[in-house]
Amino acid sequence: MKKNKSWLIFVAVHVIFMGVWGGLIEIPEKNGFPASLGYVVWALTMIPAAIIALAINKWRLDINKRAIVLGVLAGLLGAFGQLVLFFTLKIAPAYLVFPLLSLTPVVTILLSVVFLKEKTGRLGWVGIVVAIIAILFLSFQPPGDHTVEGHSWMFLAAIPLLAWGIQGFVMRFANETMKAESIFFYMMIGSVILIPFALNMTDFTKPINSGFKGPYLAAIIQILNAFGALCLVYAFRNGKAIIVAPMTTALSPVLTVILSLIIYAVLPHAIITVGMLFAVISAFFMGYEETKN
Repeated sequence: MKKNKSWLIFVAVHVIFMGVWGGLIEIPEKNGFPASLGYVVWALTMIPAAIIALAINKWRLDINKRAIVLGVLAGLLGAFGQLVLFFTLKIAPAYLVFPLLSLTPVVTILLSVVFLKEKTGRLGWVGIVVAIIAILFLSFQPPGDHTVEGHSWMFLAAIPLLAWGIQGFVMRFANETMKAESIFFYMMIGSVILIPFALNMTDFTKPINSGFKGPYLAAIIQILNAFGALCLVYAFRNGKAIIVAPMTTALSPVLTVILSLIIYAVLPHAIITVGMLFAVISAFFMGYEETKN
């Protein structure tokens, strides 16, 4: 039977949405809208995306215990990882944190190989290795003037690393027994549950931009993330986790870098440029291996 290649379309849409999101996400915060409130806006934008997903599935929702547990678990893992990241970036610079987080697909790959027995061809494995290398290159940020004492930041950074890696595995595992739309609906529930924690992290004693360039612009940007996440769930439905995870993680930053170049007129570092090239090569290898007859 000819392989279902729709996962490639969802990967492409996910990469576009998340790539643009990555290039614009800093703007509301620079305008005076806290990142913690940005999380609240993101969680709320998950609601219309979940409603549309249910509408696509003719309002059918998996309501058995297994579906609820897996869906909410996926949402909580993603949301909890995001909240911990806020704390981590307060004690360590991004150029130290994000290279570690870039190893997230490794966790997904290992779990999928061990528990789901996923396999790919030789070219696919070459693509996976090249993608991991590309992710590391793309995460490079020239050291600034920040100083970090101790290693507590590493333990904190390991939390979203594991959370997001396990989340990818859970989404793929859940797709074996439940509809993608139901998975996303419960992911939305998990994200909304943590809104009080994000509000508690917000310093309301400081001025907060409540105009268009604050929450409204954040909503426009975060909706890209919400629908990008929905596309990722669909991609995991028909694609292998060992392919989808590294491909999406490697390609999204490429678009972010290109968009940042256009917006901020800053040439990317040579290491990042090499990472972009590796990302494109890895995507070709993995995509070709998984779509050939």
